[in-house]
Amino acid sequence: MVTTVAPRVESLSSSGIQSIPKEYIRPQEELTSIGNVFEEEKKDEGPQVPTIDLKEVDSEDQLVRENCRAELIRAAKEWGVMHLVNHGISDGLIDRVKKAGEAFFDLPVEEKERYANDQASGKIQGYGSKLANNVSGQLEWEDYFFHLVFPEEKRDLSIWPKTPASYIEVTSEYARQLRALATKILSLLSLGLGLEEGRLEKEVGGLEELLLQMKINYYPRCPQPELALGVEAHTDISALTFILHNMVPGLQLFYQGKWVTAKCVPNSIIMHIGDTVEILSNGKYKSILHRGLVNKEKVRISWAVFCEPPKDKIILKPLPEVVTEAEPALFPPRTFAQHIEYKLFRKSQEEATISK
Repeated sequence: MVTTVAPRVESLSSSGIQSIPKEYIRPQEELTSIGNVFEEEKKDEGPQVPTIDLKEVDSEDQLVRENCRAELIRAAKEWGVMHLVNHGISDGLIDRVKKAGEAFFDLPVEEKERYANDQASGKIQGYGSKLANNVSGQLEWEDYFFHLVFPEEKRDLSIWPKTPASYIEVTSEYARQLRALATKILSLLSLGLGLEEGRLEKEVGGLEELLLQMKINYYPRCPQPELALGVEAHTDISALTFILHNMVPGLQLFYQGKWVTAKCVPNSIIMHIGDTVEILSNGKYKSILHRGLVNKEKVRISWAVFCEPPKDKIILKPLPEVVTEAEPALFPPRTFAQHIEYKLFRKSQEEATISK
């Protein structure tokens, strides 16, 4: 497995290069599907990522409440991704979270390096760039900042950015409110499977054990965006993923055999169903393949929060209530740690086959 350390992508981008280094160029079979993201986002024909309005999710009117919940369940089953609006987190707080993250990435690279992670030694939290985790040694056009944000007692504030001064306060408050939103969504997804409200939350670790990991993705301008990807195609290993972004398009979903570009929906949070919930639901809820495009004109920043079960304390397997003779278990029992290993192993096996 290739693990060469590459320069920060931001440094490459600002160096004035006209062509990107070969390790950032995607394989030929991917290049045919990479288009101009601004043109892609304008397209109105074809399927569109659903927008779910949560305003009436607890309405006193039973019909209104059930319709709202049914829309969310349908989106989770058909797409596994959706824009959430009226989600209960104020625009003001979200704006402050974005400003704090942008201010950190506005710092000189040398200043950000003080927070550098060291994946080789297992120090994964902090400022970094993606190491090549594939046989071909390919890299993605992004830098990032990664840290655990909830539960609060498990955080390591020593590696959180000290600049801007507001970073810890606003990110902490956002994590608290997002954790409550995760409970709400897991409850609705439980009901959608015919289970009691708290079942899925319990199965992914509950308030004490479910971890919220934030990854701020920084995608600098790219001189050859038609050759690169910010994030290569993958499904999330999490239970749920919540994403904010700076209203620059880039997210694509692989739906019904085609790449669909997500529109930028104001005041929304994008939510993905992750592998963990797909496994527990025996495939009834979808963990959708997705990737990120880059562009020449604008820096794109996204704030992804992955809600992850504990690595070894819980066995992930389809819940017995959703398994029948007609619908046998689609996934073997594994811990979350084993699922991560399985995905990495499968990826390296597939790439080894392709590269032969």
